[in-house]
Amino acid sequence: MLLASTARSVSVAAGLSRRAASSIATKYSKAVFGAALAKSPATLNKVAAELASVSNAIKTQPEVSSFITNPTLSLQERQKGLNTLLVKVEGSGKKEQLTDVTKNLLALLSENGRLAETEGVIEGFNELLAEHKGELTVTVTSAAPLPKDTLTRLESTLKQSQTAQKAKVLKITNKVNPSVLGGLIVDFGDKTVDLSVSSRVTKLNNVLTQSV
Repeated sequence: MLLASTARSVSVAAGLSRRAASSIATKYSKAVFGAALAKSPATLNKVAAELASVSNAIKTQPEVSSFITNPTLSLQERQKGLNTLLVKVEGSGKKEQLTDVTKNLLALLSENGRLAETEGVIEGFNELLAEHKGELTVTVTSAAPLPKDTLTRLESTLKQSQTAQKAKVLKITNKVNPSVLGGLIVDFGDKTVDLSVSSRVTKLNNVLTQSV
């Protein structure tokens, strides 16, 4: 199977850096997206809905979050917990069974001891889905909410980039993170631009001109 053969190849030793872990999640994301797309557009949409339910369960149910992030569980314990999670996800929908694509993904994450990557995998899948639909989501992270005029200027600059011009829809969201002291971080597509407050718009324009 496409998903199985691709995802199994990323089972590696523990103790990797956060960057490496992100790379692992990306490989799983690409594998599950490719497997779903290869079946049919309907399957792709169904898998997207199922993964959204999984993500919601992780964020809203402490026992699920604890299970996903517990690195000390044995394979048998992970399998038991996974069965419980599948029941919860199936029960939150229209009593339809989950697709084999979603089941295989979760089973492989469990088997390879990578359940902690689940949210990253889902995030990556959603990015691929948005790209497939011609959507480009830009996340602007700042220490405090940005003024509307600043977001408007950023949007105008981004619309001039090749990446944005290829997209059918451009969405900009402002994420607040107090730890980003005086900085500004702009994530779009597979690019990240880290800017200082004093020159954020100028630097963004320069980076887009040079590398997009």
